[in-house]
Amino acid sequence: MAKARQNRLSAKRSSAVMLVLSMLFMLTIVLLMLLALGILSLPVGSEEARSARDLSSFGRRVLERGTVLGERGEQWVEILSWDPRAFIYHHFLSKEECEYLINLAKPHMAKSTVVDSKTGRSKDSRVRTSSGMFLKRGRDKVIRDIEKRIADFTFIPVEHGEGLQVLHYEEGQKYEPHYDYFLDEVNTKNGGQRIATVLMYLSDVEEGGETVFPATKGNISSVPWWNELSECAKKGLSVKPKMGDALLFWSMKPDATLDPSSLHGGCPFVIEMIVIV
Repeated sequence: MAKARQNRLSAKRSSAVMLVLSMLFMLTIVLLMLLALGILSLPVGSEEARSARDLSSFGRRVLERGTVLGERGEQWVEILSWDPRAFIYHHFLSKEECEYLINLAKPHMAKSTVVDSKTGRSKDSRVRTSSGMFLKRGRDKVIRDIEKRIADFTFIPVEHGEGLQVLHYEEGQKYEPHYDYFLDEVNTKNGGQRIATVLMYLSDVEEGGETVFPATKGNISSVPWWNELSECAKKGLSVKPKMGDALLFWSMKPDATLDPSSLHGGCPFVIEMIVIV
C-alpha cells in the first residue's frame, strides 16, 4: 500500500512539473509573438535607442537614410494640431535645395488653376491667384531624394504621391480656404482620394502668406508666433512660412473618413513668396 501511494504522489509531482513547463513554454511563445508584431518591446539601455521612440527625433533619423543638397540646421518635428492632424518638420529642406527648386521652376511658371469637380479638368479661378508649375516625379536625383524624404515623413510610398508643384505668390496674391480632398466621383476615380498634403516653404516672408486652418477648434492663439501673424492668419490656427520647413496635414481621419477641419488657405502675401506642394 505504501509503495502504491508513493507511486501516486510521484505521478502527481510529475504532472505538476509538466504543467508548469507547458505554461512556461506557452508564455514564451506568446512573448515571442508580441515582440515580432511590435506590440511589446524590450527595455533598451542606450540613449540613442531610447530616443528612437521620441517623436522629436524622427526627423533626424529619417534624413540620415538619404542624401541632401547642402546643409541644414537641426531637424525636428513639431505637433501643430490633432484636429486636423498637422505637423511641422523644421529644416526639411536645405537652403540649397530651396534655391535649386526655385531655379528649376522659374522659367516655366503659369497661372495657377483649380480642378473642375464636373469634368476633372483644370480651370481658372479667382479663389487662387498664384502662378505655378509641376515637376515630373523622379525627374532627377535631387527631386528623387526629396520625394523619398516625403515618403519617409508621411509613411506613404513615393508611387502614391503626385508630382511636386512649385507655387509663386506675388504681393497680394492668395489661395482662399479650400479642401484638398475630393467630394465628386470624377476626380476620385481619376486619381484616387487625396489623404494628405505636404507644404514646403522655399522662401522666408516678413509678413503675410501664412497657411491658415479656419475650421480648427481649440485655443488658436496659443502658438508662440501669434503676435507675428497677419489679421487673416488670426482667423484660425496658422503656420508662419519659414524657408526649409515643411507642413504635413491630413485631409482624412485614421478611420478613412474625410476631415472637415482640414479646411485651409493661403493668406495674402505682403511680399512675394515661393512654396512647393
